[in-house]
Amino acid sequence: MSVRKRTWTNGDGSQGEAWIVAYRDHAGARRFKSFDKKRDADAYHKEVWVDVRRGIHTADSTSITVAEAGRQWVEGSINAGLERATVDGYRQHLKFHIVPLIGAAKLSQLTVPAVRLFEDRLARDRSSAMVRKIVRSLGSILADAQERGLVAQNVVHSLRRNRRKDRTARVIITHLDGDRRRPMLLTAIFAGLRASEVRGLRWQDVDLKGAKLHVRQRVDRFGKIGPVKSEAGERTVPIPPRLVNTLREWKLAAPKSKLDLAFPTLAGTPQALTDIVRRSFQPAQVAAGVVNAKGQAKYKGLHTLRHFYASWCINREKDGGLELPLKMVQARLGHASIQMTADRYGHLFPSTDDGAELAAAEKALMH
Repeated sequence: MSVRKRTWTNGDGSQGEAWIVAYRDHAGARRFKSFDKKRDADAYHKEVWVDVRRGIHTADSTSITVAEAGRQWVEGSINAGLERATVDGYRQHLKFHIVPLIGAAKLSQLTVPAVRLFEDRLARDRSSAMVRKIVRSLGSILADAQERGLVAQNVVHSLRRNRRKDRTARVIITHLDGDRRRPMLLTAIFAGLRASEVRGLRWQDVDLKGAKLHVRQRVDRFGKIGPVKSEAGERTVPIPPRLVNTLREWKLAAPKSKLDLAFPTLAGTPQALTDIVRRSFQPAQVAAGVVNAKGQAKYKGLHTLRHFYASWCINREKDGGLELPLKMVQARLGHASIQMTADRYGHLFPSTDDGAELAAAEKALMH
């Protein structure tokens, strides 16, 4: 890796010069980049040297744009057999939000500050929930590009995320007493089921003696019962004693359902998601003081509870978490790939090693 000066004679006899940074990337390919000024070349040289050593460098000359990476991501989602509604949502994020604001940028030029600026621009006229979904889609685009070898790092993972949802779930739990949907919401909190999965849960899939749930079906937004979203979605989830006891009591009091649903309406049919959110989840937030500036419920959907479960699985034991490895978290959440889990919840894993833990591990190893 070097910085050198190159000079030449132009057609009119004048002298031209440039500063060339020559280096090999982490794959061993020879790369060159020219600059008008030496200080710019030196700065780039230092930056590239660090990135190449860390294995996160992608040369501008080999990089594609965010828009092109997004198109490949959507095409890959179609080929993977994702639901039409899911793919349509991806297309909308790409067409109306990502491409207009950041689509022309090359993947190699994306930095954490650049993505943060993108996030800020989105927030000017979009809801916080929509901003999170769009940024998550950008992270998925970069993850897909990583798998294709088009970019070396996913800068979305480096964004600082709001972790207050963990505390939010704990507070909400205390304000669910007396609500007939309390067992359902506790199941969402302590088993991490999607809203569609908890609405479709059957008693035959609840093993109270073995303290586990079998996820085998779901209820879509139209109230139709069907299989889970993917093969990985069909899973077995262990549940803690508190939830076991809650479900045992609920089984005696629950409305009867010909469909064997664990959380049916009084008529025994699947509950509508809008009713659950509007009549139980949002009132519990208001009662707990989890509100926005207008005094309204802060979170509009049940995914907050799934986020709590994911962070509970990931957090260290000393912080009250289960400290599970990423692969196990993927299985618990029913994600189709470990990359999906990393995209959505990778920011929750500790980014640095704890010095005391390292010292203790070293001592145990050497004695």
